[in-house]
Amino acid sequence: MRSLLAVSVSILIGTSCSRLKEPETEITKPVNPKVDKLRLPDGFQAEHLYSPGEHEQGSWVAMTFDDKGRLITSDQYGALYRLELSPIGADSVSPKVEKLVIGDVSPEDTVNSEIGMGYAQGLLYAFNSLYVVVNHTSDEEFNKGTGLYRLQDTDGDDQFDKITLIKSLAGEPGEHGPHSIILAPDKKSLYICAGNHTDLPEMDAYRLPPVWQRDNLFPLIKDPRGHANDRKAPGGWIAKIDSLGEHWELISAGYRNPFDIAFNEAGDLFTYDSDMEWDFGMPWYRPTRICHVTSGSEYGWRTGNGKWSPLYPDNLPPVLNIGQGSPTNLMYGEKARFPEKYRDALFGFDWSFGIIYAIHLKPEGSSYSATAEEFLSGSPLPLTDGVIGPDGAIYFLTGGRRLESDLYRVYYNDYEDIDPQQVASKNAPVITKEHKIREQLEKYHGEPKAGAVDFAWPYLDHKDRFVQYAARIAVEHQPVNEWQDRALQEQDPEKRTEAIIALARHGNKALSDDMLESLMKTDYAQLPEQEKLNLLRAFELVLFRNGTPEPALKKRVIAYLDGHYPAEKNELNRSLSKILVALEAPQVVPKTLALLEKAKDEKTETATASSDLILRNPQYGMDIAGMLADVPPAQQTYLATALSEAETGWTTELREKYFKWMYNAFKYKGGRSYVGFIDKARQMALSHVPKSQYAHYNTISGDSLLSGGGLEIVTSAYKPKGPGRDWTVEEALPFVDDSLTNRNLEQGKAIFAAVLCKSCHTMGSEGGTIGPDLTQLGSRFTPKDILEAIIYPDSVISDQYAATVFYLQDGSSVVGRLTNEDDNTYYISQNPFAPQTIRKIPKNEVTKTKISKVSVMLPHLINSLNPEELKDLMAYLISAGNKDHKVYTASAKANSEAK
Repeated sequence: MRSLLAVSVSILIGTSCSRLKEPETEITKPVNPKVDKLRLPDGFQAEHLYSPGEHEQGSWVAMTFDDKGRLITSDQYGALYRLELSPIGADSVSPKVEKLVIGDVSPEDTVNSEIGMGYAQGLLYAFNSLYVVVNHTSDEEFNKGTGLYRLQDTDGDDQFDKITLIKSLAGEPGEHGPHSIILAPDKKSLYICAGNHTDLPEMDAYRLPPVWQRDNLFPLIKDPRGHANDRKAPGGWIAKIDSLGEHWELISAGYRNPFDIAFNEAGDLFTYDSDMEWDFGMPWYRPTRICHVTSGSEYGWRTGNGKWSPLYPDNLPPVLNIGQGSPTNLMYGEKARFPEKYRDALFGFDWSFGIIYAIHLKPEGSSYSATAEEFLSGSPLPLTDGVIGPDGAIYFLTGGRRLESDLYRVYYNDYEDIDPQQVASKNAPVITKEHKIREQLEKYHGEPKAGAVDFAWPYLDHKDRFVQYAARIAVEHQPVNEWQDRALQEQDPEKRTEAIIALARHGNKALSDDMLESLMKTDYAQLPEQEKLNLLRAFELVLFRNGTPEPALKKRVIAYLDGHYPAEKNELNRSLSKILVALEAPQVVPKTLALLEKAKDEKTETATASSDLILRNPQYGMDIAGMLADVPPAQQTYLATALSEAETGWTTELREKYFKWMYNAFKYKGGRSYVGFIDKARQMALSHVPKSQYAHYNTISGDSLLSGGGLEIVTSAYKPKGPGRDWTVEEALPFVDDSLTNRNLEQGKAIFAAVLCKSCHTMGSEGGTIGPDLTQLGSRFTPKDILEAIIYPDSVISDQYAATVFYLQDGSSVVGRLTNEDDNTYYISQNPFAPQTIRKIPKNEVTKTKISKVSVMLPHLINSLNPEELKDLMAYLISAGNKDHKVYTASAKANSEAK
């Protein structure tokens, strides 16, 4: 009940109350509710083609077109299907659907639910075959385990009778397993991507040298809730294979969970990598992002808090930070019969918040810059996969995690005016000189080649990061004895830094002192900010890989770095703090604590503001809302965590200050693992205090605040006992009809708060004001009405409390509750937990508005309750907390007789 009961709230409030002037809204007669909820650019139309769930065909997550123009799809937990689709504009859009029976089976076996193949998260029709990326634990019912398979029709009966296992893939199956497979621009090879729970198989070749380690001096804290704790570098990966799958080459790694990949017209590869939503508010959180997958690229994912900064020179920065979400699909619009700007765009799908982004790329150096346009959105719209059809339309699926699944088609109104031949014969892409240099360097990736070092070395100080990176990888692929002396003797400070990074990754540990000596030749103060960070990264890699140097050299390294700490920029302070803590620098503790007191965060720019996502999907958005209402100080958190491994340099005063900071840190709201991360850092720091003082510092640092093994904050609130269930109105009503009696008032009141009703609603004189006052609820509505409003909050939404979608001129949209307006401005509230935070939208930027079809009230709020708890909650709602109400005082029979 986080927002409002969906019953007719206008009755509760009264029709005579003053109301804000409603914005002019678009009034259209809905053809189909599934289409009506979609927001599209002008000139585009959407069609709802099919709902597999209505035919007990599961939740579809993968799709591809075959050579006959038929669509092949896969249920996430079941079979493959093939669809014959009607043309655009046909009177009937219902497709002909068949379940594919795969393998050499007898007719009687075709009744089985899954025959031979399914559970796919990647499908591709190419080379007269269907490639299937299976993501499933092998079992008796369905014996094809996780891996890549090739299906062929060998007898010409239009069915796939031959199954070839190309490669089994190990690791935990599921949403971080292997995903998509696509055809390369050369039409001769394939590319496959996999998430960070998929073990990297042995490769025949490696564009990224296989020397990866954690490479982070930051105190390691794995996710306190256990996610990916056993997963090591290199994380998610992308590989190139031939059509038979006989030769595998690693192209790129260091991702969290790249679900899909796509080439643009220049032959450059991209992916849309995910975030870790439990890390919200932490300094190592990385937004979802579009990454340019270059040869040998590394994108720095490491488990827990070990993720690398995008600014580190030994990984690459994203082309664009999108923001929070759950990426699923990525495709390039080259073959779409759309206006040219969309044919030049990537389309990225976000499952959580129901947005398809059009990513407009602009060549910049050897890579790209990008902007994101909200091409299509809807709530709810759990997007899973998409593909451009032979007709030039976009086909996309919703579903996943057994959610309701749908197939849609989106086409341009004037698609017939766009000649398919014109689409196929586009102008040559723009290739910059830096792009050409990068491609030349990449020819030296993979194996030793004569002349590689001499060619690559001059580019180690190139101002283009992708060129510089490609040059270092080219050097790393050559025998170390060919270039280690050159690295140690290099006089140019930028080239020297890159060369020592390469040597730290490949060189002999005996060279460690020489590497440190070489790095200290650089005049740190004369370097630009990025080159300072690169130099510090080189120090970190040498120390991480080879350990602390002997005392005399260690003292000199400290002296070299200590005078530059603290710095003016946050990223430099992060690197300096962890390096100096690792070196046990005498002044690192007081310096870091002084810095911690005044540290301010620097904002990471994202294409989508977090506040814009809250009301698009309350199930995920409310977590964002809670965090934005009380955001943790990320820079302070980083510095405090760095200090958790400092063993020396403490005084009583410094420890008091440090552990009191820890206590205060627990008051902030971050992602699901925030409290656990802070507590793990606290425990690490406590391990370094004298045993006689442990109890004191344990107390003042917040031990009494914690519950759940240090994962949660202690509250006096009631916690449902359960076991819960997926309540329906039909199941719940018998428990709360006229027989409801002898209930527990105090428990009902506690449950009202526990399931978040109190956060947004007032009962009596207590509660929030985001939703309507519920004090008169029981006197106006029946138990069935109340249950329907709780269980199906989207069914009826009062316009008094509904969110409004504001469509802007730039193609984006903003969702919020309209709280006021004047001649020039709309004033909207986007965060139910911080309703006082108001966003202003100039009216001249708004093209139209529309009432959102999604209630800001969460569904399933009562699913944690058992029948007795449900009775107490309903009694409290019906009685308005009146202890003399019949639900608390007499039996139903007695009440009936009294009447």
